[in-house]
Amino acid sequence: MSAPRPLIVMPTYNEIENLPRILDAALAALPEAHVLVVDDGSPDGTGDLADRRAEADDRIHVLHRTEKAGLGRAYLAGFGWALSRDYTHVFEMDADFSHPADRLPALLAATEDADVALGSRWVKGGGTVGWPLKRQLISRGGSFYARRVLGVDIRDLTGGFKCFRREVLEALDFDAISAVGYGFQIELTWRALQKGFRVVEVPITFTDRVRGQSKMSGAIFAEALKLVWKLRLGLV
Repeated sequence: MSAPRPLIVMPTYNEIENLPRILDAALAALPEAHVLVVDDGSPDGTGDLADRRAEADDRIHVLHRTEKAGLGRAYLAGFGWALSRDYTHVFEMDADFSHPADRLPALLAATEDADVALGSRWVKGGGTVGWPLKRQLISRGGSFYARRVLGVDIRDLTGGFKCFRREVLEALDFDAISAVGYGFQIELTWRALQKGFRVVEVPITFTDRVRGQSKMSGAIFAEALKLVWKLRLGLV
């Protein structure tokens, strides 16, 4: 059996402080991986920095987009890029150190017996660092709400640190995916489950960003709450 060829898709927007360190951390944790930085025209020069890193390391690639169109669209662009090449596994990973790079090998290993491995804050062994109680309650409550409405067992449906086997992404209709923000993670996992793929949760410790600004907003969260009913009722 041939060795996996993993690609880490890493969307960026104004992550110039974080990008060099997260690239180093990800490639140190999973040296066989490549990283695709999907930059949405960051005005702080993140895209230019990514280009310089790509020139120095053939494991790093850059996909430039001209406008900020949402996290979901950035990931879908990265998935399309991956599927046009011969990568066997594709990761979602934030550039802000919220997702622990040292868990990349665990996610990859979990796909030996599953189709999607999801880094989970809300299973035994998982958790968060630097989150106030209010944010923990919102995240836990959002996942619980989505889980009950959709009738699935995944405890961290809003989690965005994932590893997909190539076959999963090939089976999904990207044009049918409607969410662009927070709800994108729920929708992607839901559609994989609906296709009959096996999703497993791998415990991670999620750390609140220490540099840069969070992209979360009330409107993004509200989109996710409405989305789960649309998914349940087959409206999207």
